Amino acid sequence: MKFIFDENISYRIIKKITHKVPNSIHANSIFLNRPAKDIEIWEYAKRNNYLLVTFDEDFQDLANLYGFPPKVILLRTGNSSTEFISEIILNKLSDILQFYESEIHGLLEIF
Repeated sequence: MKFIFDENISYRIIKKITHKVPNSIHANSIFLNRPAKDIEIWEYAKRNNYLLVTFDEDFQDLANLYGFPPKVILLRTGNSSTEFISEIILNKLSDILQFYESEIHGLLEIF
């Protein structure tokens, strides 16, 4: 399991979670054109087997339109610090792993 974090989440999150979820990346590290289009991030996540983590509901629309992969984790925490986001993700890793292994769910909302 590995994450790709959307551009609307600070790149600093990588340092806070890689000890538990290695090989995770931030969208800014892979695209030359910034900001990347949502569909570009979606396709990259799909091709490279990432769980896409975002605040952006446009990815929920893409999930509804195209299904999965990639699977999407939609954060519903509002404007939150990187520290808070990383704590939530790390605290919910067992739930995220179940979601990752599920063959029927493609969208996980975290509140």
